[in-house]
Amino acid sequence: MLKEFNVYQYPNGITLLHKQVTSTRIAHCGYIFDVGSRDEHIKNQGLAHFWEHMAFKGTEKRKTFQILSKLEEVGGDLNAYTTKEKIWFHASLPFNHLDRAVDILTDISFYSTFPEKEIEKEKKGVLEEMHMYADSPEDAIQDEFESVIFPNHSLGYNILGTEKTLYSFKKEDLIKFLKKNVDTSRVAFVVLSPHSFSEVKSITDSYLSHIKPHHILKEREKNKGFKPSTIIKSIDASQTHCIIGGLGLNIKEERRLGLFLLSNLLAGPGMTSMLNMAMREKKGYVYNIDSNFTSYTDTGLFSFYFATEAKQFEKALDVFHKELEKVREKQLSTIQLHKLKEQIKGQLIMAEENNSNFMQMMGKSYLDFGKIDSFEQIVRKIDGIQSKEIIDLANQLMNPNKMSKLIYEPEVK
Repeated sequence: MLKEFNVYQYPNGITLLHKQVTSTRIAHCGYIFDVGSRDEHIKNQGLAHFWEHMAFKGTEKRKTFQILSKLEEVGGDLNAYTTKEKIWFHASLPFNHLDRAVDILTDISFYSTFPEKEIEKEKKGVLEEMHMYADSPEDAIQDEFESVIFPNHSLGYNILGTEKTLYSFKKEDLIKFLKKNVDTSRVAFVVLSPHSFSEVKSITDSYLSHIKPHHILKEREKNKGFKPSTIIKSIDASQTHCIIGGLGLNIKEERRLGLFLLSNLLAGPGMTSMLNMAMREKKGYVYNIDSNFTSYTDTGLFSFYFATEAKQFEKALDVFHKELEKVREKQLSTIQLHKLKEQIKGQLIMAEENNSNFMQMMGKSYLDFGKIDSFEQIVRKIDGIQSKEIIDLANQLMNPNKMSKLIYEPEVK
């Protein structure tokens, strides 16, 4: 019988996590760092994301082309991304080339040199990334809404930073940021592949064991509080874009799964969600309505987003509030709750089939909780949720007086 998850901690503090999946010929692996944009201050916004970019621009033994071609030569993929609290450097490739991935990922994660010439070039690339998001109202409003929920706090910073902070970055800023925020005991290397754990460890030993230990004391600034507000802006767009939400629950709160179910009930990925049926199928006011539910170590955020024609925005908003009123006033029946739970379980099973995403879930779960729950453990938690929890969460969090709105209106020309 296979052990579901294997865990080994190196003397430098880095944890190796492994799950063997014999039904695939692909290896997915990566480093996850307990570092993100919330570890920045107002004058270096965007630095965590800039590190993610600069990691590919040269190491002690490789130039950019050598980094990018190492996995492409065998049909593999090398990538990275930054969130508010985590940074990932990860790869997917044929399993017989796992050694290549461990080599290149270790190199860019711990031995980047941040050449000044590359820094200046990469600033232009990130600036274009900023422009791309700014030109997309559905993306821009999501980013700005976080600053509405978390004003004057690093959780509200745009992950890309600002043009001013971007152009101020120097090599020493990157070095200082890593020294201040990277703790090797808060780093995990995760592997999901057909290999046995002993095979994986024999490969990773050659790379992970040589990384120098670095330990720090880091305490993240707590969220300073939340006051509901409504902000309306005029933009160059053909539709009215609206996002509504507020503070959610942190990762340690047991009711977090209940909020996940509630978010899914209202505007999950399925076409039969309450808001999709009411606002699209019955009224035709929107093309789609999305929900977002994010938990951080000490707080959380939930939101709903939709876009519609300016002339029918007020009608769409009215339907939205009426649907939320339903979940605040009437508990789900036993049958409704059962169907909702089965839907969530099905979505989790589907997500588990995506091995790359599952690998990343493993790493985040371990850094956040010090463990990885099995599918059976998660199912037991879902089965334990009661209707009363759903209605209580709806009344606590989704009262119109407790939520903020950010609205982008089309400019009057």
